[in-house]
Amino acid sequence: MSTSLTYRDAGVDIDAGDQLVENIKPFAKRTMRPEVLTGIGGFGALVEISKKYQEPVLVSGTDGVGTKLRLAFELGRHDTVGIDLVAMSVNDILVQGAEPLFFLDYFACGKLDVAQATDVVKGIAQGCEQAGCALIGGETAEMPGMYPAGEYDLAGFAVGVVEKSKIITGKTIAEGDVVLGLASNGTHSNGYSLVRKIIEHSQADLNADFYGRTLAAAIMAPTRIYVKPVLKLMESITVKGMAHITGGGLLDNIPRVLPEGLTAELQAGSWQLPKLFEWLRDAGNVAMGEMYRVFNCGIGMVLVLSAQDAEAATRILTEAGETVYRIGRIRPQLVGEAQTLVV
Repeated sequence: MSTSLTYRDAGVDIDAGDQLVENIKPFAKRTMRPEVLTGIGGFGALVEISKKYQEPVLVSGTDGVGTKLRLAFELGRHDTVGIDLVAMSVNDILVQGAEPLFFLDYFACGKLDVAQATDVVKGIAQGCEQAGCALIGGETAEMPGMYPAGEYDLAGFAVGVVEKSKIITGKTIAEGDVVLGLASNGTHSNGYSLVRKIIEHSQADLNADFYGRTLAAAIMAPTRIYVKPVLKLMESITVKGMAHITGGGLLDNIPRVLPEGLTAELQAGSWQLPKLFEWLRDAGNVAMGEMYRVFNCGIGMVLVLSAQDAEAATRILTEAGETVYRIGRIRPQLVGEAQTLVV
């Protein structure tokens, strides 16, 4: 060949990647913690464990955003999916009592759009600020031919730490304990294959007004991050078990923390089904049993604690900005009965 080929000719722009790193450094800097020794820019990031822990145990979690990204592409909304990405991992490790320490992201695309990617990573940094964890690095992969123009995929990885004696396992949950539910921001990051099917089936106008905002804004509201209020609660109240309500909804997530032989009986009327879930139910003619198994239905995080602690816990969480519902109780499981029921 007489022409000298470059990486850019092959579809990879190194300069664009470098520019993205420079763009996100100010956002990442705001998330730093004292434990971080080296952050973005190196081959690896160094983080030490705080000396306040006597027997520190690391807790890790990883996740993505799922098909909510398809709506992000269609709507051109890339500023909040990064919050979703962080929330899915940090809320997961929180349920074992862990304080998130740091987060790493993976952003993959066919051709890097620096402005678009900056919006996404800015959202990731916002999520990390909400969770109190450091964004210490990640990977941006530009892979020509792998993704359609304007599209990308996201994955995230979080690591937290918990004192060994304070790990929350659910094993102390007992009959008579109370189930508290913390309100969600909406559909969070689960069930979007069904959400998209309902939109298609109903031919919904996503730009239409939906109780003071567009339907698109309601559907794309980012996942709520519960880390700081719940960590504050655990300073004074013993939380026996927690469940992050993600894929599998209320019915499949709560049993993951229940001891054998116990059931969480939830009262359907103890919290108001948010308007978005009413719309999804009605527009898609979705049975409530399916709604409870697919969506969070307005409850993004569930806490189980002693009845004597329920009032104090509700007060502490409310003062921290959470909307709290007393949604059920723990009782013995009957033969052939599911471990979570909505009655």
